[in-house]
Amino acid sequence: MSAVKNVIKDNYNMMLLKDYLREAIKDAGFSHAEISKTPVGTRVALHVTRPGIVIGRKGSGIRALTDKLASDFGLKNPQISVVEIEKPELAPSVMCNRMAAHLERGTAFRRATMWTLKQIMENGAMGVQITISGKLRGDRSAFEKHTAGILPRAGHHAEVIVAEDIAHVKTAMGLIGIRIRIANKAKLVPEFEMKTEKAMNTKQIKDKGTGKMRDETAAETKARTESEQIALEEEKMKELETLEEEEAQLK
Repeated sequence: MSAVKNVIKDNYNMMLLKDYLREAIKDAGFSHAEISKTPVGTRVALHVTRPGIVIGRKGSGIRALTDKLASDFGLKNPQISVVEIEKPELAPSVMCNRMAAHLERGTAFRRATMWTLKQIMENGAMGVQITISGKLRGDRSAFEKHTAGILPRAGHHAEVIVAEDIAHVKTAMGLIGIRIRIANKAKLVPEFEMKTEKAMNTKQIKDKGTGKMRDETAAETKARTESEQIALEEEKMKELETLEEEEAQLK
């Protein structure tokens, strides 16, 4: 078998594995799996919202899942680790599954969409787009797209900070597709930093110890301002005295 066929076969097996994990540990809030091959075996990191469901009582869930991956998917010595997701509302796959569960229970599609949109934005997302398509109202297929916040559509930022996932739901009307795209501002790396403007009273002075220029401290600024005010008052007093002397000479 050529190298190209090996790559295609591995990718196909990974796709089947992820589809199985999505369905098998759906109740645990499965987001995604990171699979890496090592000389010792295959490491599988499962990112879920509720690790206890995956682990099971006394590790029974992990053992059953390990046997399943080794027998059905041919993974050599699979070593499974469970990682808890800190903010599940920013994981598109988790929110797709939650929205799909609402639709399966009979919730109106627009109400489920608005609830999901609100949950994502309230948990710190920069932007979100939810597309729902299928037989929403009648026999004809239709789709609706709802957007909130800022969501890059193309370019480097769209590749880095935007994550998306797709889920399908079987309802009485037919099959409904859900696509959620979330822009996570925590992944945004600014190209440059905006420097705050210095205060108007900030002044560069020469340091007596090093001889280099530096910013004036708050105490030094206060002392300078007070001395300037005293000097200004003394100057005004001198002007008044001069005016009084001139008036006395005119009289």
